[in-house]
Amino acid sequence: MKVKINGEEAVVDEEAVSVSRLLELNNVEMPDMVSVQLNGGFVNREEFGRTAVAEGDEVDFLYFMGGGRR
Repeated sequence: MKVKINGEEAVVDEEAVSVSRLLELNNVEMPDMVSVQLNGGFVNREEFGRTAVAEGDEVDFLYFMGGGRR
């Protein structure tokens, strides 16, 4: 199936894939530190394993970094 990941077209070789599986397939390091948007809405971390990604979906992996001024 074709999806868009972080703004780029991607082909997933599996018919049914969850957000958790998509993180695995994309070798996302520290998936527990990543927020996921699916078609513009945030997916609750507890739902990663139950939320299906479908043909044509847009997925964004968002990495938050701390920082600031001294």
